[in-house]
Amino acid sequence: MAIDNEITFRKLAVFKVFMETGNIARTGEALGLSGVSVHRALHSLEEAIRCPLFSHKGRNLVALPAARKLLEYAEEATGILETGIEETRKIAGIGQGRLRIGTLYSLTLETVPRLIMGMKLRRPEVEMDLTMGSNHMLLNQLDNGTLDAILISVNDGELDKNQLEVLPLFHDDIYLAAPSTAHLAGLQPADLRDYHNQKFVALAEGFATYAGFQEAFHVAGFEPDIITRVNDIFSLISLVQAGVGFTLIPGRMRKVYEHDIKLLRLAEPYQMRQLIAIVFARNRERDPNLLALAAEGRMYARSLGSMEK
Repeated sequence: MAIDNEITFRKLAVFKVFMETGNIARTGEALGLSGVSVHRALHSLEEAIRCPLFSHKGRNLVALPAARKLLEYAEEATGILETGIEETRKIAGIGQGRLRIGTLYSLTLETVPRLIMGMKLRRPEVEMDLTMGSNHMLLNQLDNGTLDAILISVNDGELDKNQLEVLPLFHDDIYLAAPSTAHLAGLQPADLRDYHNQKFVALAEGFATYAGFQEAFHVAGFEPDIITRVNDIFSLISLVQAGVGFTLIPGRMRKVYEHDIKLLRLAEPYQMRQLIAIVFARNRERDPNLLALAAEGRMYARSLGSMEK
């Protein structure tokens, strides 16, 4: 026999509580429902099963043997469902003791450590796995479920806001980076046209700064002489330190490297800003681990805003 659509797990939950309490009012208090709602749920369940479950004694409902038999199977069915949901969530990595975070390399200097320390205070039982990579790689891993949340540079229209939750953290300016021994063409701000004879090193395609690098030199009207491309920003800066070439890097690297390389603010035509944000799937916005990460991200963003003031 096909199961009637009116038989729902919600009604079975009401039925189970009523069988425990034996009283409509107490059932309503336990579930936050009105007595009318409890009575309606029990009555519609009885109708859907097409079998009497209760007898009426005055205004009270008294469970029949059929109700006690249904209770056995209702407890088994809801228990199996709860286990199934829990196992399903485990497979998806939701709400468990591990949070898989992806980040740009450059954010491991300050932003990621601050967020991790805050998370350990909020949810000390949660272990955090950290994956570093390019914007493109991290977005792919978020999409296929390998990562739970990512910290990347986002652009307007790049992400589907219907599918993804985007929590802005801060904006960051891009600078021209030169070897400390380089003879610079002029004072700040730097006009990229003054450096058309210089050698450059760059990040590979897919990294946050790659598109900005391309656009800046397009505005400058020349193709930079790129000696090599690398897959992380620390290797990029090491090449600049070694005198291999110039490059463009985000301002968040200044605190660590300002004494090892020369950093020049770009002239107005080439200026660009990155928006750094936490991104995760919108259908997981109630995951307690992601809620804690989002809360920590908001606190971090507010702290940066107060520092700017």
